[in-house]
Amino acid sequence: MQIGYKLFAEDVAPKELIRRAVEAERAGFDFVEISDHFHPWLPQHQHSSFAWSILSAIAAKTDSLRLATGVTCPSIRYHPAIIAQAAATLQIISDGRFTLGVGAGERLSEHIVGEGWPEIGDRHQRLREALEIIRLLWSGGSHSYRGDFLRLEDARVYDLPETLPQIVVAAGGPQAAALAAELGDGLFATDPDASLIEAWTTAGGDGPRYCEVPTAFAPDARSGAEAAHERFRFGPLGWKVLAELPDPTAFDQATQFVRVDDMEDAFACGPDVEVHAAAFQEYRDAGFDHLALMDGGPDPDAFFGFFRDELGPRLRDAG
Repeated sequence: MQIGYKLFAEDVAPKELIRRAVEAERAGFDFVEISDHFHPWLPQHQHSSFAWSILSAIAAKTDSLRLATGVTCPSIRYHPAIIAQAAATLQIISDGRFTLGVGAGERLSEHIVGEGWPEIGDRHQRLREALEIIRLLWSGGSHSYRGDFLRLEDARVYDLPETLPQIVVAAGGPQAAALAAELGDGLFATDPDASLIEAWTTAGGDGPRYCEVPTAFAPDARSGAEAAHERFRFGPLGWKVLAELPDPTAFDQATQFVRVDDMEDAFACGPDVEVHAAAFQEYRDAGFDHLALMDGGPDPDAFFGFFRDELGPRLRDAG
């Protein structure tokens, strides 16, 4: 079991993200994973820095902390050749601590390049072609590729690490789970859905299984839920909505009926270590073994202290 910390780049300034990653290592977390967006979710977030720059700085300032994108879309805003090069370089400078988390993307950040927003089947096909291109470039030498959506012309990644990064593929349903099994080294999800893991393993999937556990550490449950509502109220909309809305204003309008009570139900809120441990256990019971705590509480340093002194030892004892 590996326990991680989610770096929420849409609501935190770049240097603060780096500082929090350093503190996460000191608090005993095994890894951090960072969202890779061009736009934030909500108007009040006001941040969305370049994830690859942040990860590179973290790699230079930490020793054992593993790093991951959670997740990158390598098929619309980025060309997969750029991601193949970026991931290989980050694996080298981090001394083998990087995991490439990939997914089919959200309209929020991918539409900016003016190619429109593909329907779900085309998005999955683009992701398939992107993964084939990345694998091809990581095999060494010069390569070309001609897919239905993506092209590669006489390209080579010159700096390749001795051990390639693992590719962990995000899936929200059986079609994506099958793709993760075929072309990925692991699975990434956001819900404690055991049937998703079953679909992945049935299709031949094997490897790490990542998921995010929503928490909101605070002096009391209500203040935790209020802080989570301010930052994460888009979460209860579900991925069919999250993937389709175009900008923060649309998310602001779509979340106007999400209540603080809804967040208290969705997040482990407050200071009780057993409440947080029970939420974590739900994901473990579903079969996930790389769990990133996504803290929506008001005080990140208080959360790091809580994890170091109470929650971390409690979770590891249970494991």
